[in-house]
Amino acid sequence: MLTPDDIQYALENTRVVRAPQHRLATFGTSLLSYYLVTEDMDSVNRSRVREGQIHAERPQIMTPAYFAKLMLEGFGDKAQEYAEAISANAQEFTFLKYGFWFKKTEIRTYEVHESVEFVTEKVISEVERLNNPLAGVIHGVDDGWEICLVKFMIDVINESKRGNLGDFRDHGML
Repeated sequence: MLTPDDIQYALENTRVVRAPQHRLATFGTSLLSYYLVTEDMDSVNRSRVREGQIHAERPQIMTPAYFAKLMLEGFGDKAQEYAEAISANAQEFTFLKYGFWFKKTEIRTYEVHESVEFVTEKVISEVERLNNPLAGVIHGVDDGWEICLVKFMIDVINESKRGNLGDFRDHGML
């Protein structure tokens, strides 16, 4: 079980070293490939690579009224006032809901008896050779590797949301 300090450490030590070249699809699902490189802290020059896929569902538009309703469950009068302020200024608020899932059965893990830097460069070269525009390479920590994936997903969302919002606007959906 990871402690809050372990989670914080994983978040602070996760770097996307090669981001996907394309953003998430606006009107369909996306299949991201990830390559997570970590260092074995108990052995010198031993690295671990995890490869897998993350399914990103089509982003959904959340209206301010729907968002406010979600916020209000179990909250009091102040939350109601805030929700009314959001609804009154709906043109200033746009929310997108992204959904992700990955199956642990799809993860391939292998060890390489080389430095983490060498392995990372090798993995980047292989990903570029494969020319998958939705592949990312992540450098993370071994014990908190799942936290590293969550951080990766958040980074991909942040890189995609502006384009996704633009697509929705272009199609008259916002």
